[in-house]
Amino acid sequence: MSDVLSVVTERATKQQDGPESPRSVGWTRSRRVRLADKQNPLPLDCGRTIAPVDVEYELYGKLNEERDNAILIVHALSGDAHVAGWAADAEELGRPWLKTRPGWWDTMVGPGKAFDTEKYCVICSNILGGCYGTTGPASIDPETNRPYGLRFPVVTVGDWVRLQERLVSYLGIQRLLAVAGGSLGGQQALEWALAFPDRVDSVIICAAAARLSDQGLAFNAVGRHAIMTDPNYRQGDYYDGSTPDQGVAIARMLAHITYLSEVAMNRKFGRRFCNGEGPGFHLGVDFEVEGYLRHQGKAFAERFDANSYLYITRAMDYYDAAAWGGGDIDQACQRIKSRLLLVSFSSDWLYRPEQTKELAQALYRNRKLASYVNIDSSYGHDAFLLETDKLSYLVRCFLEGGEEQ
Repeated sequence: MSDVLSVVTERATKQQDGPESPRSVGWTRSRRVRLADKQNPLPLDCGRTIAPVDVEYELYGKLNEERDNAILIVHALSGDAHVAGWAADAEELGRPWLKTRPGWWDTMVGPGKAFDTEKYCVICSNILGGCYGTTGPASIDPETNRPYGLRFPVVTVGDWVRLQERLVSYLGIQRLLAVAGGSLGGQQALEWALAFPDRVDSVIICAAAARLSDQGLAFNAVGRHAIMTDPNYRQGDYYDGSTPDQGVAIARMLAHITYLSEVAMNRKFGRRFCNGEGPGFHLGVDFEVEGYLRHQGKAFAERFDANSYLYITRAMDYYDAAAWGGGDIDQACQRIKSRLLLVSFSSDWLYRPEQTKELAQALYRNRKLASYVNIDSSYGHDAFLLETDKLSYLVRCFLEGGEEQ
């Protein structure tokens, strides 16, 4: 669920590979393909079908002759297909912020990095219902010639993965070397292992679990309520007028708190006042943390569609890997044939280490080839984007270990 833009922007001020760096994939351009049409619509878990469906994706490195070196990376809530490098088409896409920072997992993807683009072909696509190039609520409904809005069907993590499978097949790939992701991306990676056990060799799940906690459900519910009660929301038909920026900003402020740990919050802000002196005795922004959250909310509202936020968080709520086993996670895990690497972070309280460990134990009970590591970190849920030195070591060893088998 992490706000990858704010994390990557913050990290980029400290460490980044410019587009000319030998460790960068350099300048990138997005691609788009239609993967569902009237003759071949995409069936959805809600019982409906949808067509047409266009998917935006990026591709780094090259497929080998055997076409068995492909790695699919799946993004979290606010992510996009731009996982690495520098977007040469930022202006064309109408996303000027892409000009100011590299891809959201750039420290992990590139020549010589954990997902080494000199060895692997790395693919990343935007999810169904998103607002970064793949068909979503802001797309034109062919039946009305207007944006879908709330007429867009409710989608699930399973729907996303089935659409990704169509992309993989379109690219001529029969079996993926790996699927990897963090947070909501980690749940998509897990779903790949369950839904297509014969099409993926290995799965990397970071800062995720078999399902979202009750507390996570509650945070999402409040965020959606903030958006849907914004006077500008207008039942989701706001595309020709003022947008519900206030509601989106509040939802993001609330969610952003869950991405940090208490230690990280204290280190970053403490109880410092904006004026550096003491209470201003007013009801506006007085503490530094207030200013930070308002900035994050405002920036997010300027670049993310409100309806997409509603649909994506609802898909996150619905996901429960145990459904593959009739509600029993042990039975669900029996389906899995992939090797798995599960990584949690000690201070993550959105997807707690205990939740990831429970999934690992279910895999162990089924004698699956799974490894579980809990990384000691003070960064909270955002650690999967920030602890990339430690994570890179684990991912590299895991991938290379699979090559040696």
